Amino acid sequence: MNKDANLIQSHRKDEHVFIAEKLFTEESNNQLNEIKLIPSNLPELSVNDIQSNVELPDFSFKSPFYINAMTGGSERTGILNQQLAEVAAITNTTIATGSQSVALKDPSVAHTFKVLREKNPNGIIFSNLSANATLDQAKKAIDMIDANAIQIHINAAQEIVMPEGEREFYWLKNIETLVNKLEVPVIVKEVGFGMSHETVRKLSDIGVRYVDISGHGGTNFAMIENERRHNKDFSFLKDWGLSTAESLIDTGSFQNNLTIFASGGVRTPLDIVKCLVLGAKSVGLSGTFLHVLNKQGQDALTETIFDYQTKIKMLMTLLGVKKITDLTGVRYILSSELQNFKNQKQ
Repeated sequence: MNKDANLIQSHRKDEHVFIAEKLFTEESNNQLNEIKLIPSNLPELSVNDIQSNVELPDFSFKSPFYINAMTGGSERTGILNQQLAEVAAITNTTIATGSQSVALKDPSVAHTFKVLREKNPNGIIFSNLSANATLDQAKKAIDMIDANAIQIHINAAQEIVMPEGEREFYWLKNIETLVNKLEVPVIVKEVGFGMSHETVRKLSDIGVRYVDISGHGGTNFAMIENERRHNKDFSFLKDWGLSTAESLIDTGSFQNNLTIFASGGVRTPLDIVKCLVLGAKSVGLSGTFLHVLNKQGQDALTETIFDYQTKIKMLMTLLGVKKITDLTGVRYILSSELQNFKNQKQ
């Protein structure tokens, strides 16, 4: 890749962060607010009894949420990655990097990703590439940050809106190759448009064991890319995809076959707990944490994550649940809209 193309890619990384912050709102439309949890009035538990760690086939998380894929690829985003990595190390929180494709094309920016491991030497870190990445590229991305797993993102809607985006999406065979040939787990991840039952079934059929349904309701990459278009002519895709709640409801039957992670507009500890009740094994947050980091700084983000860890235990106490795995037994009520969606999808 020539120098000018490298600069364009790095500039796009900065644009994404700037526009994501510009479009961030405290309110989310992921429909998690349309789920009412039924509390236990007699918990027979102490907050100190709560075990909020997550044990998965390939790794263990201290708490049931992680810092999801965000950034890297420019000097500005490299600083953000450094700060996020330091927070992850202090709070013992799993972290995923943004897409490393720019660093594979331009090794001069690889340090903006490598800093994740340098500042968080003992943490669990997820690498990140697109679904058309070759096996060799995936291995290089993993080696770049000594990753414990790799997120393979599927982002057709983003690419369609992106002025310079891809227009061909033949991904399944390549994902199957990556799953079979890589030595670390592959997490297939949407980027904010949700996953359906049909999508997860196809992924399960080719051996995928981890998915992040990444529902509509948070960072909207269709709208981010639309902001970069001269005429902003894709505004009609503002509500494209399935919400986080809809995605979890629609993929619920796969929760015993593979590990489902949830993300998409998650704002509060209660949002996290609701995702866990609906069957997610862990929950990713990106926009919320990036907003705190941008507006209040690194120390504030550290305190926010510690606060979330504490409040999740408090919420589990109110639900009368001692372990994360028991949350799927909590009763809940869906709004009429979500119940209608569930009925029609059956």
